[in-house]
Amino acid sequence: MDAERATEDRPDGYSVALLCRVLRLPRAGYYAWLAGRPAAAARQRAEDKLAEEIREIHAMSRGAYGAPRVHAVLRRKGHGINRKKVERIMRERDIRGVTRRKRRHLTKQDAKAAPALDLVGRDVTAERPGRKLVGDITYLPTIEGWWYLTTVIDLATREVIGYAMADHHGAELVTDALETAAGRGAREPGCIFHSDRGSEYTSGEFRRQIRELNLRQSMGRTDICCDNAAAESFFGLKAEIGTIVRESREAARADVFRFIEGPCCPIDLTR
Repeated sequence: MDAERATEDRPDGYSVALLCRVLRLPRAGYYAWLAGRPAAAARQRAEDKLAEEIREIHAMSRGAYGAPRVHAVLRRKGHGINRKKVERIMRERDIRGVTRRKRRHLTKQDAKAAPALDLVGRDVTAERPGRKLVGDITYLPTIEGWWYLTTVIDLATREVIGYAMADHHGAELVTDALETAAGRGAREPGCIFHSDRGSEYTSGEFRRQIRELNLRQSMGRTDICCDNAAAESFFGLKAEIGTIVRESREAARADVFRFIEGPCCPIDLTR
């Protein structure tokens, strides 16, 4: 112990007292730093381990997750960690998520069709499942052409309870998604289905299905994204599964299926 202290007292052959006088530093500060080295080393090892876990989460998202998504996954795993710390670790190690591209708008209002009233009024909460459903349509680019996806989300659980995919975005696409949702989840009397004013949702075919399922139809205003933000925010999936142009529609179908049905997909994507 004395030999160890002697080495610490004379780094590079100079005494600590001499070095502290030259640098105008208190010797107590040097010994405090020396005593804290084991704890600092332990903190660094813990941070390195956390960084590896962050890399694994980032890799599982195919390089799409940024700090907010990574932080959410870590919290679900039981890590009591500050988001700013995740941001710092990712920044220092150059771990970056995918930035979304500008959205190609699909909403085309049918001027001849009367829109439904807005029964939601931007209140995207629900006391229990089967009270409020929201839906929207998006697309993925492929070499073969566009691949369209529509979803139905229950606002109580924020889960996708119905979805459909096709090479078109006609009325059949949205009716298929709503039919799937109706088969999966219980609906309370007077359950609301909210969407934008796209022609798919104002079509006679879709409105007949709304009546058959005993739903109340609700619509936001045209070009006001906040009116259907709960449904639209799910389509961050285009960043989650990558912004590449896929070789085929089948490849796009497989990626969407893995994203929605896969065990690594976060359920709550609409907050």
